[in-house]
Amino acid sequence: MIRKATIEDIKDMQELINFYAKQDRMLPRSLNELYENIRDFSVYEESGKILGCCALHIAWENLAEVKSLAVYESIQKKGIGAMLVKQALEDAKKLKVKRVFALTYVPEFFEKLGFKRIEHAELPHKIWSECIKCVKFPDCTENALALDI
Repeated sequence: MIRKATIEDIKDMQELINFYAKQDRMLPRSLNELYENIRDFSVYEESGKILGCCALHIAWENLAEVKSLAVYESIQKKGIGAMLVKQALEDAKKLKVKRVFALTYVPEFFEKLGFKRIEHAELPHKIWSECIKCVKFPDCTENALALDI
């Protein structure tokens, strides 16, 4: 079941996200960051356990980011990640966002959902608001993709 995240989900979300961050497969998220952005997140829950999460974060007028998409490896390839992204896209439509982007090490996943590769330079608000604070800046190796909705 996919639903909006609650405060009670945060520690499980952080564990899941940081599992992949330790493998350098995504960026880590602090508890503080998750608490501050809880309204951005949806989770996939099964039998009372959080097995996946994804955020839709508004970056600027008409622009939002799909971020912190994570699903436990043991249940990957079952469409859960795609369902989480589709939920984020539905949220974006309700908010009247025109373009959604993602920065990822797995561009093929997003391409299957209709996203197209773009240059990082097409996301100046993201770069100057968040990326500049990242330990990987300016040598980011994530792929930028976007979808016009």
